[in-house]
Amino acid sequence: MKTSIELEKSAALQVTALMLAAARTAPKTRGIDNIKTIAIDDEPMRRKLVARMREIAAKEDRPSVARDAGNIEHSPAVVVIGVEGNTAGLNCGFCGKPSCEALEEADGICAFNSFDLGIATASAAEVAGRFHVDNRIMFSIGRACLDLGLFGPKVKQALGIPLSVTGKNPFFDRQA
Repeated sequence: MKTSIELEKSAALQVTALMLAAARTAPKTRGIDNIKTIAIDDEPMRRKLVARMREIAAKEDRPSVARDAGNIEHSPAVVVIGVEGNTAGLNCGFCGKPSCEALEEADGICAFNSFDLGIATASAAEVAGRFHVDNRIMFSIGRACLDLGLFGPKVKQALGIPLSVTGKNPFFDRQA
């Protein structure tokens, strides 16, 4: 016999795998797959993530990041999606620079990378919603994962999606 808590955690982990699949197969601008994904589903790594988020909150006076850290303390899993930095080679100016070469010189981020990250993240969040697993997209998680080097040096942007299977979504109606 299994308890509802055990089965709910198992459901969250199954949905995590489906979310990573959705991020991987999400449409990509230019057809270039520069999306990287990880799942944080173990207590030691979650504690490390929460600690880094609290450090960012204190150092940069960002109470919302501390709030987010509290929100994920009891999440059975956190999906994190990152995007490697590269340029489109289109000199489109969407990044605010006159050319891709100027963007590279400034060590900036191509707008198409941001588009891809948004599409992949929305695809993953949609899967969680489809299975009624509470979630919220958080930049603070992505920031902390980048600081921790969880993706390596090529990933320039990341977003996190914590999951919850409880009676009330802990990621909304939050106190600042």
